[in-house]
Amino acid sequence: MSLAGFGGVLVWARRGIVEKHRWMTADEFNETFALCHFLPGPNIVNLSVVFGSRIRGIPGALAAFTGLLAPPVLIVTALAALYAQYGEIDALRRALAGVACVAIGLLFAVTFKMLMPLLRKRDPLALALLAAVFVAIGVLRLPLPVVLGVMVPLSIGANYVLARRAR
Repeated sequence: MSLAGFGGVLVWARRGIVEKHRWMTADEFNETFALCHFLPGPNIVNLSVVFGSRIRGIPGALAAFTGLLAPPVLIVTALAALYAQYGEIDALRRALAGVACVAIGLLFAVTFKMLMPLLRKRDPLALALLAAVFVAIGVLRLPLPVVLGVMVPLSIGANYVLARRAR
């Protein structure tokens, strides 16, 4: 996955874990990925460790971590050496700009796929919280820690109240 999704592994990870092998449902994947946002470090690396440990414990976590990071680290090291030598070539700069556009497109695609289970549920509370976070961060440009500090307890509390009412 790390070689196929170089620079955008989340797309390939979701496709492999949810769609191809069905090791997790779409909801389980989204919940696990959401948890990984709260752990220190890159989200996809956290996801690999959590997923690997879920499948095979500590050896699985180590295998998933190494499998995710080792190939790209080796490739980036080699590419950095080449770029240091040939980085001034204009065609190379244009090619790298095109690769950046592809990575952004992949990010939008996986975000949309991860959003679909939430939209299918038509949960008004979840959609309102989603919209509030989007406005706070995307429009108002409030700091992420402040938004999370407010929205996480609010969403947990609201879901707790709804769960108690449903019983």
